[in-house]
Amino acid sequence: MGIDLQLHDGRPFWPSRRSKRRATLIRQTHEPGEALAQLIVKLPRNTSGKLWTVDPYNDTIFNEHEAEAALREIPDLLECCTDDSEAEAIRALAAYLEACAATPGSYLAFAGD
Repeated sequence: MGIDLQLHDGRPFWPSRRSKRRATLIRQTHEPGEALAQLIVKLPRNTSGKLWTVDPYNDTIFNEHEAEAALREIPDLLECCTDDSEAEAIRALAAYLEACAATPGSYLAFAGD
């Protein structure tokens, strides 16, 4: 189980789906994968936060406004980290959330497996 992060400059589009739309991917990372997935599944469910809605087994998409809201959860997540790999995963997530929140019309895709 792992989660890849993908920043898109528009509604996510994967060229393999045979559409005439242009590709939207700006950047992606596979690095936080396993550690991020393990932290996400530990989050309390049905809270006012956004990150608990990320599905580590399927794709979840946040728009720029949802990414901005999720940024407020980062300090609490950092406090829950038990090792450096978890803290690094949260810092990577924070960087992607910040980039999405700062880019009008962008989306952050969490690609679960």
